[in-house]
Amino acid sequence: MTTTEDASALGRYLRARRELVQPQEAGVFNQGNRRVPGLRREEVAFLAGISSDYYNRLEQGRDKNPSEQVLRSIARALQLDDEATAYLLQIAAPTSPRRRRLRKPEKVSDGIRTLIGTWPLTPAYIHGKYMDVLAANSLALALSPFNAPGHNGILTAFLEPEMREIHQDWEEMTARVVPYLRSIAGADIDDPRLVEIIGELSLRSKRFRTLWARQDVKHKATGTSLLHHPQAGPLELRYEKLLVPGTDGQTLITYHAQPGSASEERLRLLASMNAPHHAGGTPAAAGPSPRRTGP
Repeated sequence: MTTTEDASALGRYLRARRELVQPQEAGVFNQGNRRVPGLRREEVAFLAGISSDYYNRLEQGRDKNPSEQVLRSIARALQLDDEATAYLLQIAAPTSPRRRRLRKPEKVSDGIRTLIGTWPLTPAYIHGKYMDVLAANSLALALSPFNAPGHNGILTAFLEPEMREIHQDWEEMTARVVPYLRSIAGADIDDPRLVEIIGELSLRSKRFRTLWARQDVKHKATGTSLLHHPQAGPLELRYEKLLVPGTDGQTLITYHAQPGSASEERLRLLASMNAPHHAGGTPAAAGPSPRRTGP
C-alpha cells in the first residue's frame, strides 16, 4: 500500500471499531442523545489520552505517522483484543511503494498431497492465501462438492445457495469466515486476488457487506462445524486449520468427529460409501487454477 492508502485503511478501521463500542461498556455515561452508534471521536480521544484534534486527523487520514504508544492507547480505548491490536499496528505501519509482482500460481507439494490422500477417515483439503482450494482428499470431496480444487472457500460460503443446506450453522460460519479472511490478508489489502474476491462478494452479498464493514479480525484456527450431508445425515465435526510451513499462506484444514459419537459413525458410513474413490491412500485431488464461483 502507498502512504495514502495506509492512512485511508487506518481511518476506516478506527471508524468501524469506534462505532461498535457501547459507551456504557467503555465507562461513558450521561452523554445526552446520540445520533450515531458507538463512541464519539472526542470520547475515544479522551479514553486514549490524546487530543480530539489529533484523533480526528488519524480518522481522516491527515496524520500518517502515529506512534505505537498512541495506537496501543487507542486500541485500549476501543477495547481491541490482542489480534485486533496487532492488525491495527500492521495497517498503520507506513510502507514504501512497491512494484506489483506477477502472482505466481499456488501449488501444493507432492508430499502434502500424498499425506492427506492416506487419511481415509479424515476429510482434509488445502487452501491458498485467499482461500482458493488447491487440493483435497476423497473424503473431503465426499463431504462437500465445494471442497474441490478450483472453488474458493469464502465465495462459495456466501454465493452458493447449497451452502445453507450443507452448513446448519451457516450464520455462525459466515460470521467467522470474514474475520478470518481479514486476518490472513493483513495489511496487503490491495492484492489483486483479494480485491477481486471482496469486489464480487460486495456486489452480490448483503450479508458479506455488513460483516466486512465491521472490520473484525479473528484467526480462528479450531472450532466446530454443524453439517448436514444428504447421504450421511447430520455431522458435528471439529475443524483444525494448520499453516503449511514454507508456503505463502497455504493452510491445511482437517475435520474429525468425537470418538464414539454418532457423527463418527456417520463419517465412517460416508467413507465406506465412497471407498472406491479413496481405497489404498489415493493421492489428493488436484484441480485447475482457482476460479471464481457463480455465473
